[in-house]
Amino acid sequence: MMKLGEKQILTVVKKVDFGVYLGSDEERVLLPKKQVPEGLEPGDPVEVFLYKDSSDRLIATINEPKITMGKLAVLEVADVGRIGAFLDWGLEKDLLLPFREQTVKVEKKDRCLVGLYVDKSGRLCATMKVYPMLRTDSPYQKDDVVKGTVYGVSREYGVFVAVDNQYSALIPRKDVYGKMTIGQSVEARVTAVKADGKLDLSIKHKIPEQMDEDARKIMERIGSSGGELLFTDKADPELIRAEFGMSKAAFKRAVGKLLKERKIKIDEDQGKILQFDANRL
Repeated sequence: MMKLGEKQILTVVKKVDFGVYLGSDEERVLLPKKQVPEGLEPGDPVEVFLYKDSSDRLIATINEPKITMGKLAVLEVADVGRIGAFLDWGLEKDLLLPFREQTVKVEKKDRCLVGLYVDKSGRLCATMKVYPMLRTDSPYQKDDVVKGTVYGVSREYGVFVAVDNQYSALIPRKDVYGKMTIGQSVEARVTAVKADGKLDLSIKHKIPEQMDEDARKIMERIGSSGGELLFTDKADPELIRAEFGMSKAAFKRAVGKLLKERKIKIDEDQGKILQFDANRL
């Protein structure tokens, strides 16, 4: 049986001037001449991928597609046309991502996580609506560090991530810091494995490690701003979040660490944090 969108092993049934036919006497598909491996003869098996060419004819290829049916992959937008975007999936004919299957509008050179489906015309197309395709049987446990791709952003729930581009995960809204966009690659820590197998993630480290990272960010900002920061740990939480992508509590912890290490001092009169200069003592 011919399986559109899948790799499969088919048998050569006939050689012609323009290629070889694969399959059986009842059902066959063409492997074009430029794709035929040297020495391939009738009766030989060959692994191919089946899709439809620009004339909507079923065609075989020995080229490796970047995505197959039932799998997800991050693909780059090669172009945008009047019916949707066209993705580079490693084959001669680009893969259509219809506008109705886009969860956000994509532009040329964007990268997005997609799955395959067969449309009403029997053609392979891509969809960014990947939630139903994600698995909930990941091997990960609490505190494991994982990598994934952002496929959805919700003001109510948080940021949806496909871990390893296949497992369902969420960065809860309270743990989202800074701007995150669809198609973005993230590294995160598993904070919980839900009863249904879905993962909760945090892009923050555990507090001791995160405090070191936050302190480094603050020192870098002070250094690039001429040795001073024009607000202190008493600043509005939204200002701190906008400037550093961290909560006020995390900011206060990092400032406290830097004060203890005598790397900074606070000028309450001017409302500034200053880089500590031992030479001024």
